[in-house]
Amino acid sequence: MTVDGPFGLSVRDQALEADVQAGLSAVEEGLMEATKSDVPFITGAAQHLVRAGGKRFRPLLVMLGAQFGDPHEPGVVPSAVVVELTHLATLYHDDVMDQADVRRGVPSANANWGNSVAVLTGDFLFARASQILADLGPEAVRIQAEAFERLVTGQIMETAGPQDGQDPVAHYLEVLSGKTGSLIAVACRFGAMTAGADESVTSTLTQYGERIGTAFQLADDVLDIASDSHESGKTPGTDLREGVATLPVLYLREHAANGGAAADRELCRLLDGDLTDDARHAEALAGLRAHPALEQARRDTVRYAREARATLEPLADGPAKLALSDLCDAVVHRAG
Repeated sequence: MTVDGPFGLSVRDQALEADVQAGLSAVEEGLMEATKSDVPFITGAAQHLVRAGGKRFRPLLVMLGAQFGDPHEPGVVPSAVVVELTHLATLYHDDVMDQADVRRGVPSANANWGNSVAVLTGDFLFARASQILADLGPEAVRIQAEAFERLVTGQIMETAGPQDGQDPVAHYLEVLSGKTGSLIAVACRFGAMTAGADESVTSTLTQYGERIGTAFQLADDVLDIASDSHESGKTPGTDLREGVATLPVLYLREHAANGGAAADRELCRLLDGDLTDDARHAEALAGLRAHPALEQARRDTVRYAREARATLEPLADGPAKLALSDLCDAVVHRAG
């Protein structure tokens, strides 16, 4: 029997489904508790995106990774809370940098309370994540610190752009590895580690997380262009409006620079212009939706998802391994 689980995942084992759902419910309670403050205003701001929902992709990976050990070990749920709090904190900061008005289908924190409150609320979430992390031991602290360094490095690299002579696509994929792959890999690693799984299993799941993390972000890149706000939970073309060159845009520019049609070069000129104008933004979005570069980015999403599935080969067969394999399909499905 197939049971519809989180993130649109088709969980084929009812015992696994029940275990994962119980874990995610505990994570949700942990998130609400971790975002409480003695100052009601801070509580409201900190719980804003928690209450808005979200895919909870990272906690899901913690729960699935924990299935390769004892998923009821006391550190499993707190480690998932740490990873999700860290992710949420980055969203508050990202929305300020991107001047985004919508996140998860609701007004962003910066739209509600201004940039200063949004940045400080993100800092508050980082602080709460660190408090919980301290109870998980020095190894968990080290792993999280290394991942956070990679995450910030990826963000800085994205802001600075590729160096002279560097392939823009290779640079972008390196950015994604830092910004997204690092924390998703930690989710898989924490799940296995806190559950007491073997080191070889933990290493395999960490590699899986790196690859599925990149596939996950590439799917988001496609969604930013191809979906409406109801489907993606944020304003379509946000990255375009802010001048962030995601993979479809990079492939378009590659087409234009290597003998592409005049229409390719015209679309590039449009993208290089002022896209704060709604009409120009809509024209650029429509042009990218119709361009082969979007399908090329979809193919890369599929490739990374296949690589993620291949890393699972050494793991023992069972419901958790099958669920992680199915998750690769779920990520690709998001990209259409």
